[in-house]
Amino acid sequence: MALTAKQRFELKKFLKDLGSRKARHTELVTVYVPEGYDMNKIVQHIQQEQGTATNIKSTATRNNVIAALEKMVQHLRLYQRTPPHGLAAFAGNVAEREGQQDYQVWSIEPPLPLKTRIYRCDKTFILDQLNEMLDTEEVYGLVVMDRREGDIALLKGKTIVPLSRAKSNVPGKTRAGGQSAARFMRIREDAAKEFYKKIGGMMKDEFLDNREIKGIIVGGPGPTKYDFVDGNFITDQVKRKVIAIKDLSYTGDFGVQELVDRASDVLAEEEIAGEKKIMGRFFDLLSTKQGMVSYGEKETWRLLEMGAVDTLLLSESLDDATVERFDEKAKELGSSVEIISVETREGVQLREIGKIAAILRYEVQQE
Repeated sequence: MALTAKQRFELKKFLKDLGSRKARHTELVTVYVPEGYDMNKIVQHIQQEQGTATNIKSTATRNNVIAALEKMVQHLRLYQRTPPHGLAAFAGNVAEREGQQDYQVWSIEPPLPLKTRIYRCDKTFILDQLNEMLDTEEVYGLVVMDRREGDIALLKGKTIVPLSRAKSNVPGKTRAGGQSAARFMRIREDAAKEFYKKIGGMMKDEFLDNREIKGIIVGGPGPTKYDFVDGNFITDQVKRKVIAIKDLSYTGDFGVQELVDRASDVLAEEEIAGEKKIMGRFFDLLSTKQGMVSYGEKETWRLLEMGAVDTLLLSESLDDATVERFDEKAKELGSSVEIISVETREGVQLREIGKIAAILRYEVQQE
């Protein structure tokens, strides 16, 4: 799954801060705890490393590493269990001048699951796994089928990844001599149902346990795709992921590409649906109950400082310094923050009315 604009901003801010921290020796500690990993085992490992660190020859480096590891142990003990996506934690002496001590610890519960356990002492913090999350793209399941054949694929960003393909045993429309029309039709329908079950099984195998998939799009020529989706051929957990059904002219590789082209509206809508919903609420209030909203930097800042802001809306076209200033004040006062892209009509409107707006907790007389 891809990050929301807010998650992306928060992660970039965190990485910018950590990326600027450097030590003169290998004394900055990085710990990655993967999803589902026992936090107690991580703490035990760090305590063992404290013992090992007593062998470091340089007194200053030895003291810095041991102190950083102690900070790390104290911090990790605050967690009774590993967060759902794991935890990335960082500790070390970040004093600007050599010989001084400024031991700090940072941690983040990442927006996507951590897969690898890391313990490292280095001159910089290890940020590769978190940086990779900024490049993560949306993943969708693709199913293209008719009575003759079916293809299963993934769409990762703009890349199509073929997964599996099947041919049916449904007889052609010309029946063999000696068969009644009714019997031949029954044979064709039974063969079609078996094929639908096969495609449904393939979908289960490829999509059920894939946590990255944001939705499944089904397409194909004629009514077959509707018979398939509406019938009892797809397990309920997989069927709930189906977000659209599209009419196509082709099956096979051409059909998969055609499905991606025809589903562009659905894909765009899925990505920005949350933003459109919150901005729709803002504009509804703006037209019906103006005292419940605010826009423009100066006025919104005034209301934010008053504690009147429920949801702060910040355009991604703002400079980082302004976003950080408003974001920090919002956190201080318990206001939620939404970073709004400029990929929607509503996002463009926000940019045009000053890039900053808010939905308020109560009606306020505007100045």
